[in-house]
Amino acid sequence: MIKRYRIDDRQLRQVEAETPHVWVAISPSEDEKKWLVENFKLDEHTFNSAFDPEEPARMETEPDHLALIFKRPKNYSSKDHFMFKVSSMGLFLFKDKLLLALSEDINMFSGKYFKQVSGVREIFLKLIYSSIFHFMEHLKVINMIADEIENKITYSMENRYLINMFTLEKSLVYYVNAITSNTSVIERLKHGAEKAGFSQRSVEFIDDILIENLQCYRQASIYSNIFASLVGARASIVSNNLNILMKNLNAVVIAVAIPSFFAGVGGMSELYAITGIHDPKIAYPLFLATMLFIAWITYFLIKRFEKH
Repeated sequence: MIKRYRIDDRQLRQVEAETPHVWVAISPSEDEKKWLVENFKLDEHTFNSAFDPEEPARMETEPDHLALIFKRPKNYSSKDHFMFKVSSMGLFLFKDKLLLALSEDINMFSGKYFKQVSGVREIFLKLIYSSIFHFMEHLKVINMIADEIENKITYSMENRYLINMFTLEKSLVYYVNAITSNTSVIERLKHGAEKAGFSQRSVEFIDDILIENLQCYRQASIYSNIFASLVGARASIVSNNLNILMKNLNAVVIAVAIPSFFAGVGGMSELYAITGIHDPKIAYPLFLATMLFIAWITYFLIKRFEKH
């Protein structure tokens, strides 16, 4: 699918014109890919790399355009089961137009950054900036999810929440690798900004983008290191919770076994002889109450000795 946008009164508006300022290719078909490669004179391998989530970020300078493969976080859904994935996007900047290649249908021009735009180069830089901001938002979500899971791990006796934490840790590793890859691309873009036709104001904006990306990298690295260092502690909490449960179950088993012993040795006939009660409606409830009392006393003594 191909969408077209024009800059009208500093606003991006979707149009059907044949000469738009911005082209957006969303998971194009083979015929659409062939048409775009021929009309924009793109390198076929570089263009296909924009739809490969495993492709590292990179920048290539062509005679008539600048090609940029940039990493961005993929939109999360409940089907991912706490796995935050990374996708690629392609930015092909020409003198008077911009081609954006995406693997999923999302509105990349939403938010405050695109309320006022003056040209395709500004859109190009703001797309990079919004991707970094998207990483930051996902890191906040990951941290919130981790806090919630940690609260559940405190009382958990199963591996489900540990697996969720391992999945989040794996996501952070992918994020750190993607952000590191983006850093090298932004640095290269900064060094070649004047040659690519960026103004001094745009160069300053690239500096801001680089700073934001470094902060994003530090935050992702901190989260990743914390997650990795606490893996053993979380596993120990689950194991300790299970041990406490087993001790409580053993106390219950012993508490039930002692009354069962007396009931097996004496039985109802001895209760009749000792109490002189022959009415079953009175004898059975009394017998049951006696056994429950012995079980409770046994359990109380076991827990008492356990504390000391």
